[in-house]
Order: sequence, then C-alpha cells, then structure tokens
Amino acid sequence: MRVIFVHHSCFVAEVDELVLVFDYFAGDRVRGFDFCGVLPEYPKDTRIYMFASHSHRDHYDMDILRLWERYPNIRYLFSKDIRISPNFLRKHGIDPSVRERVTFFSPGKSCQVDGLSVTALQSTDAGVAYYVQVRGRSLFHAGDLNDWSMEGAGDLINGRVRRSFRHEIKKLSARPVDVAFFPVDPRLSEHRFDGIDFFLKNTDAKYVFPMHMWQDYSGIAAYKRRLPGPGMAERIVEITGENQVFSVE
Repeated sequence: MRVIFVHHSCFVAEVDELVLVFDYFAGDRVRGFDFCGVLPEYPKDTRIYMFASHSHRDHYDMDILRLWERYPNIRYLFSKDIRISPNFLRKHGIDPSVRERVTFFSPGKSCQVDGLSVTALQSTDAGVAYYVQVRGRSLFHAGDLNDWSMEGAGDLINGRVRRSFRHEIKKLSARPVDVAFFPVDPRLSEHRFDGIDFFLKNTDAKYVFPMHMWQDYSGIAAYKRRLPGPGMAERIVEITGENQVFSVE
C-alpha cells in the first residue's frame, strides 16, 4: 500500500488498484494558510473513493464533486452534515445527478460501498471519523475526533470531550488497524499529543500518521523519543512536509 500525505488532514491511500482520498481541500481555502499539496493524477477509469469527515473548509471542498467529470468511477463518502441539495448544486454549476454517487454517514452507521466496509464514529467536534476495511487492509481516519483540551474551556467541558473521545477510541481496541491518520494540533500547546497518546495505548494501530498540524511538523521527533520502548515509537510515522510519499508494508 502507498500512502501520500497531501496536506493538513488530507491523505491518499492506494490499495491495489483502488484509491482512497481523505479530507481533501484546495490549498487556498483556509485564510492565512497556503497549502501546497496536490492530488496525484490517475487513469480515467481508476476507482476513486473520496471521504469527507465533515463540512469545515479544512476538511471538505465542494469542488471535489466536479471530479466525477474526469473520473467516471468515483464515489463519495460524506458526513451527513455536508449539505448538497439539488438546488445548491445547480447554483454552483454542479450536475445534481452527482448525488447518486454520494453515500452519507452519521455516527454509528456501517455499510458496504462497493468493496469497502465503512463504519463512522462520532467526532468530538463536527461530523464523523471513518474506519475502513478494504482488500484485507484496515484504515482509520480520525477527522476531528480528538481529545480537544482547549485552554479556557474549563474542566467541565474539557472533561466531557475527553470522556467522549475515549469512549469512541475504545471501540477500535478489538479491531485491526493497519494505518491510522490522527490529529496532533499545535494549537493545543502542551496537550497537543494527549489524543494520539491515548490512541496508541488503546489500539494496535501499526502505522500512525500525525495530521491536522497546520504546517507545523515540529515536536513529532521529540514526542517519539518520550514514548515508552522503541516498539511504540516506531508506530509513529514522521511527517516533514506536504506531498510526502510512504510505502506501507
């Protein structure tokens, strides 16, 4: 399997001849940031599955719905909070028939999309996280599911978020996870690694890719050195920049 870190929380996973794209948005969509990652080009008949965990502009871009004109075998898997009514699509020059290619997910929903087995978990922010099994591999994209210990939020709110986060992550404790994509947001300061730390200790994820870093990749190497034992640290994949390509055995 080949994994490409595009930017922010967007990853491409190439599983045999299938292509899974998580949380893509164009690089100029977020004010104050210039994300430079680009999606690879594929043959026209490639089977592409585009996931969007929620409607925030750093996770979803309406223009991905135009990609079906280039890739006739594309399918979309969207959180239910993403609104694409026929009138909305017509207003933006998008053929409303694209809705036939979209499967919507609310927390707790599990279904088969072609050869993919997909389960949605409840986010601690907006939308969902995705657990995907395909061709004998298992992937988890957390979206904005994280332990968001926000300064100034208070112990009551932060405690509620933490309990909800841990409840969702424990649902993966008995499931195989070959590749995971997980937030380590630098805006959380000293709590930046709280979520991924719990995730590592409570799942058997083999390769864990940090994401949602707002182009700040510092701290990952130091965090790996703090982890107990080399086996734990080796599970963290160190990202240093956009459009990085990884081979995952």
